[in-house]
Amino acid sequence: MTTDTLPPAPPQTVVAQKPVDHVWRLDDARQTMVITATGERLPQIVYWGTRLPDGEDLQMLHAASVFDITGGMLDENPDLSLCPEASRTFPGQPGLIVRQGNGTPILPKFCFADAVETTDRLYLNYRDAENGLSLKFMFLTDPETHIITAQTVLSADNPVHLHWLSAPVIPAPQHSDEMIDFSGRWCGEFQPNRTAWSAGMRYRENRTGRTGHEHFPGLLVPCTGATNTAGEVYGFHYGWSGGHRMVAEELPDGRRQIQWGHAARMEHEAGLEFKTAPLYLTYSNTGLNGCAVSFQRHVRDRIVTWPKPDRPRPVHYNCWEAVYFDHKLDVLCDIADRAAALGAERFVLDDGWFGNRDDDTRALSDWEVDPRKYPDGLGPLIDHVHAKGMSFGLWFEPEMINPDSNIHRAHPDWALGAEDQLLGRQQKALNMALPDVRDFLYDRMSAILSAHDIDYIKWDHNRVLPTPDAAQTRGSYALIDRLRTDFPNVEIESCASGGGRIDFGILQRTQRVWLSDSNDALERLRIQHDAALFLPLSITGSHVGPRRCHTSGRVLDISFRAWVAAQRHMGFEMDPRELTDHEASVLTTATSWWKTNRDWLQTADILRLDSADPAVIAEQQMARDADRFVVFAGKAATSTQISPRPLRLTALDPDAMYRVRLVNQDDMSRLTRGTPALKSGPITVSGAYLMNHGLALPWAFPDTIWVAQGERL
Repeated sequence: MTTDTLPPAPPQTVVAQKPVDHVWRLDDARQTMVITATGERLPQIVYWGTRLPDGEDLQMLHAASVFDITGGMLDENPDLSLCPEASRTFPGQPGLIVRQGNGTPILPKFCFADAVETTDRLYLNYRDAENGLSLKFMFLTDPETHIITAQTVLSADNPVHLHWLSAPVIPAPQHSDEMIDFSGRWCGEFQPNRTAWSAGMRYRENRTGRTGHEHFPGLLVPCTGATNTAGEVYGFHYGWSGGHRMVAEELPDGRRQIQWGHAARMEHEAGLEFKTAPLYLTYSNTGLNGCAVSFQRHVRDRIVTWPKPDRPRPVHYNCWEAVYFDHKLDVLCDIADRAAALGAERFVLDDGWFGNRDDDTRALSDWEVDPRKYPDGLGPLIDHVHAKGMSFGLWFEPEMINPDSNIHRAHPDWALGAEDQLLGRQQKALNMALPDVRDFLYDRMSAILSAHDIDYIKWDHNRVLPTPDAAQTRGSYALIDRLRTDFPNVEIESCASGGGRIDFGILQRTQRVWLSDSNDALERLRIQHDAALFLPLSITGSHVGPRRCHTSGRVLDISFRAWVAAQRHMGFEMDPRELTDHEASVLTTATSWWKTNRDWLQTADILRLDSADPAVIAEQQMARDADRFVVFAGKAATSTQISPRPLRLTALDPDAMYRVRLVNQDDMSRLTRGTPALKSGPITVSGAYLMNHGLALPWAFPDTIWVAQGERL
């Protein structure tokens, strides 16, 4: 299993001596980070950007990076170090706030202890002997994904209370006008916010106790003029599921700092060691897409651990929006038959199979099969699903408990928070820091998993916590880790009312996320587009919802619903009994296309396109060998102009020739009366043409999508 700490320094390391000024560099083919320190003081990043020559004089960079001073200032600018210290007159937010065990504030002053440097990692150790504190900064580079992983660890000789600890503090670029962070809501996740840099601080703190719809822990800092496909961009992601704090501050002297850490005051007990989550960093000189591809590849190839790495991603069916809590074996078997006929390869039984769970007010934590609905247990349904060639998955919400449940009546002390707390969806959270709670949940869940051939868990988390507590998150991680160790072939989906727990910390333990509870294809078109800045296709679940969307009330055509789902890990979540023959045919065709192409799609890079028409949300999924691509161009609104504007593609070989065809040509409207060549068959054009002029797509109504597939000749 992966862990939340960077690997220890290997034994074959070189221990640096103590020159007057310390210099270190981290490199991959795309970027260089230079870290220097004046004397014994904490180090600071003096350069991060495009790759520097191997022979660059780092001592000269250290000297050249010094900012000038003028009247009204100190005689020297305080260091913007990896952990800015209040004790060194730093004028901005400090990187560490800590108190002694008796509550007395500590103002640490760290000095160099030693450094360990290898080809791909750097460990910097500092010590405050007077206060009995040690501070370690760890950096790990990845030459393939271009991700730098950074982490800070605080150790104490005697127990201390931690208020705030930042991961290594990063200076933000001066040639940037704005930053992009992400807010959201239920059924409206991953909403980008563009905030101008100005004197003062952009402070975001998520205190909900989970990653949250509202505060995805990601940040992009584009330099002036950057677009999806061009320009310099700096990317950040904090890999923690329990709530975070982000500080983006412009100091009075003009320097800018970015801090990430757990939400403040999340450690309720004094301790001897505290560590941040990993902070994932990347620099791009190919626009937002450069950062996006690095994050996508790092999640898929480094963060997620796959139970069966060679297994193609199965087409998914979830029965929630077909039956909700009304479980009848004959109905579910009929639905399974229809789902299999449409192309589904996995059947997931959602909420309502346990306890006396007839609605969302009762039985959470009573994880035993309901004999009223399943008198012979889950076996008959599972056998039927397997007979149809599908694997079987099951819904749990382990961290939650209803007051109206047998377990709450037996163990009211297991609930987290006050007795009179506000409920959320008629439920409380279990205290996952308690070993007895984790043991109980493990016993109940492992009993179900041991008794049946189940290869998938939909792991839900449907309310915020009454109080943020890092121990709660660590307890949840521990339970998932234990189950994964004992049931290594079971895949887990992270769902939290949709996209409420999506981050690289939970993805170290899971293999799929439910991006949003909204199955509205129009809303998902935008959500998927913005989530692709961090998430790859292979883990991002997207389902074809019912004709009338249950969360928006909108009615959308089956073709639009099907092809939007085919942009990611495809599935269905509707009652297939509602489908007309035409709808079933369209859905089967789209599913068949996805299954035919998934071998390369599941490792493809998702590249956002810069559409000249604001009504069009478009992306290009590029095979890793760059020989194939597919373009999804969704019409999210009515265009202001009459004719479609050409859509410029990206990352093609300008000198190569490409054959491009419309995949969903049958979706052509009778109102498209012109003669673009793409309407009548494939076109063969150069990469230079596609990237500079663009692809001329046929006219289309709003709430439709064109799918164009290309191959290099």
